[in-house]
Amino acid sequence: MQEGTRRAARRLGVAVAAIALLGAMTLPSFAIVPGSPSDFESGDGNMVASGGHDWNNVPFDHVSDLAQSTIDDSFTPGQKQDTTCPSIEGHKNPNKDDFTDVASYSETHPDDAGAFAGHVYLYGATIRVAANGNASENVELKQGLNGLCPGEPEGGLLARTPGDKLIAIDYLSGGTAVHFHVLTWIDSGACFVANDAPPCWGATVLELTNVDAEGAVNQATINAVDNPINGQRLVAGKFAEFGIDLSGQSNIIPAGSCEAFPQTVWESRSSGSSFVSSTKDISIENSLISNCGQVIIHKHTDPRGADHAFRFTSDLAGTEITCSQSTATAFSLNDNGNASVDNEANTQDCTDVPTGAYNVSEDDPSAANYALTAIDCSASDTSNGSSTSIDSNDLSAGVDIDLHAGDTIECTFTNTPITGALTILKESTKTGNPLVANDGAEFCYDTSTGCSTTTVTDNGTGDEDSATGSVCVSGLTPGTYYLNETAPPSGYGDADASEADQAVTVAGGTDCGDNPPGTGATATFTNPPLADIQVNYRDGGSGETSATIDCVDSSNGDADLGANDATAASGWDTSETNTDLPPGTYTCTVVIDP
Repeated sequence: MQEGTRRAARRLGVAVAAIALLGAMTLPSFAIVPGSPSDFESGDGNMVASGGHDWNNVPFDHVSDLAQSTIDDSFTPGQKQDTTCPSIEGHKNPNKDDFTDVASYSETHPDDAGAFAGHVYLYGATIRVAANGNASENVELKQGLNGLCPGEPEGGLLARTPGDKLIAIDYLSGGTAVHFHVLTWIDSGACFVANDAPPCWGATVLELTNVDAEGAVNQATINAVDNPINGQRLVAGKFAEFGIDLSGQSNIIPAGSCEAFPQTVWESRSSGSSFVSSTKDISIENSLISNCGQVIIHKHTDPRGADHAFRFTSDLAGTEITCSQSTATAFSLNDNGNASVDNEANTQDCTDVPTGAYNVSEDDPSAANYALTAIDCSASDTSNGSSTSIDSNDLSAGVDIDLHAGDTIECTFTNTPITGALTILKESTKTGNPLVANDGAEFCYDTSTGCSTTTVTDNGTGDEDSATGSVCVSGLTPGTYYLNETAPPSGYGDADASEADQAVTVAGGTDCGDNPPGTGATATFTNPPLADIQVNYRDGGSGETSATIDCVDSSNGDADLGANDATAASGWDTSETNTDLPPGTYTCTVVIDP
């Protein structure tokens, strides 16, 4: 029961709804850390803004701590703090060292240049059960690189790792004089406690001046209505607050780098005690303090799943940046095989991206017969104020990204194939007239020679025009196509063999409407009109005569036509019928036996 209650007291920081931050402004000093983007009044000892921002108008994180209880989370008294995972036990702390609430707010300076560009600021507040004349506390910033301490539940204490920071704060002279010192967890070198061995808090201690840190304890009563942290009336000495430029003297998060501290451990200390001993109450807050973000780029084709590598260029950079496509500035994405999901091949995922302004653009896709038709960043997580800008009239310029700390910008570039069209003309070899529609002609087209499968006819498969005797085929990938006529029109003969495998060039952007194919994308098939001839013979009534009939193609060396239908016509004794004859001269000889 005690263990369960103790664990329940550790909670993730909960964001408190507040008025949206205004833009940076120039204000008279109310104990503000120089460069603070929001002009946060972290050294005035109250919670109400006096022109800038304070706890009453920022979205802070809050942890309510179990107070005045024997099962309150505390580091085990008397243990050395130079241990990777200090032991925790339920313990009742003196009222002046017993937290009831802790709160924090962090922000990154949005400027891309200037003295404070990229600086990260941390503001903290603690409320105690009773006033403490000279309060002391540690604020431990943890990277979490070694995971949880053994036996800790999710959200519990993270193991200390080299580079973790301990900010020791002493509110002296009744909270009117505040001193800040910074220690670093090391795995080699001299320890702050000379008799200890690494890993430990290092011997190097940095003292911060009011150029980079401000703090105060409330010197007057804070009324409940002016207390957005826990809504209670606080007498003088119960509330303490501070602000630190983490990218200034402390160099905890160097400007232009990418650092992240996902956990803050708040530790009360007995006044005047060493930085690393005599800790009392602790509160564990799991809210990210970071000066970096994430950029995700997806490639989609429309329709999805086309197999083509599209090249991108960006100016994403940073010493800690890591991208799934290995190179941040030049990479390729392929949507091959994706129906409705994304995978590694069509995604560039860059983490640990320093805050700042960036551009991501797609190289000219028209070389691959594609057009960039959309850039969609509507799915972006921009909780800390990040934004994107896209010129809808010039998608080739890509997307401009304003990345703020802790945000994720996610954009999808969509490409549509650039298609073209070809035209098939049907004409008569005799007159050159266009052949009428719905006459049964069939054609095929392919990107290689020798096609035979019927893919378009003049009776509705293509976009046909009886007035011009044409069939238009659209939606084709630009390139060279070869066309054959696989069946002639009704009443006409086959096109000349020389007209087979006609090569045409389909140009992107042409269609069967306002942008028709040009002559280079037009194939013409000429067909001869066909005729039938019939020669008939019958005896005149004597019964003594007979005849033979022989028809030849005089235009073709008197080639014998044969008799493709020698059945005597009704009422005649002998007939020779020849059908489907192209224009020419034909001679039929009839010999009657006398």
